[in-house]
Amino acid sequence: MSEQESMAVGGQAVIEGVMMRGADRIAIAVRKPNGNIALKTSPFISIVKRLKFLNIPVFRGAVILIETLFLGVRALSFSGDVAMEEEKKAKGDTRGKSKWDDLWMGVTILFSLALGIAFFFYLPLVLTDLLELETGWGFNLVDGLIRLIFFLAYIYLISLWKDIRRVFEYHGAEHKSIFAYEDHLELVPASARPFKTLHPRCGTSFLLIVMVVSILVFMFLGKPETISDRLIRIAFVPLIGGISYEVIKLSARAYKYRFLRFFILPGLWLQKITTQEPDDTQLEVAMVALKSALGMDPHVGPSLVEPVSIEA
Repeated sequence: MSEQESMAVGGQAVIEGVMMRGADRIAIAVRKPNGNIALKTSPFISIVKRLKFLNIPVFRGAVILIETLFLGVRALSFSGDVAMEEEKKAKGDTRGKSKWDDLWMGVTILFSLALGIAFFFYLPLVLTDLLELETGWGFNLVDGLIRLIFFLAYIYLISLWKDIRRVFEYHGAEHKSIFAYEDHLELVPASARPFKTLHPRCGTSFLLIVMVVSILVFMFLGKPETISDRLIRIAFVPLIGGISYEVIKLSARAYKYRFLRFFILPGLWLQKITTQEPDDTQLEVAMVALKSALGMDPHVGPSLVEPVSIEA
């Protein structure tokens, strides 16, 4: 399979399910409380494909990062609605979504971005400042190490949460399903079962790359002396995301060559926390999402698939 075909397929674990993105559509499959699989499919072509001037190396990464965050929040919102479906029925709540729900989603994305930047980029600066380091390289190195510690601690702490561990199992199912697709195997749970849960293009690896790239980028900015200097650093976050996107694309190639795998090992090691071994019912959900995202018949197992809607 060509690198372009491989990169055209990606996914994300959600609450009791998986979101998969194909070349021209997105599919979200979620296991309902009654055992059936709710499937929501909608057409989607990335803006960097629709507007060619945005498809510039590095710049496209920043655009795709925002786009992916929006899709991820929307998928999580849908999976949460499915998980709460039985409870809503018990309460007699039959209301659908309103325009306020879309507005709230936008606010959620903005708040998530602001909180992430404040915690992983601004707070480490404040803490490093307390050490009164003189040299710019020393300041940026310590700042980066604190940021990395924050990130690793965050990943570890959320992994202790039982509900998050369940999501990590679906994360493993997503990776195994994509491996089966990349190996041209039949898209059924049995084909995906033998594969590892660690994938070189995982979002976990991407975030780790962001942490490392931020150290290198900030080295060029020297030591921040004023509030203005700190805010300028935050303005470089899209650039860091763009560079990291290009690096994660290269990591897909590196995985094919044994002598280059050393460079992507840290990201794979971290995935041992963010992915867990799924069972066949979870693999079935991932395969339903994958096949639907590829425009194929989504039925792969004994579970009843319930199409929710096809959005324009």
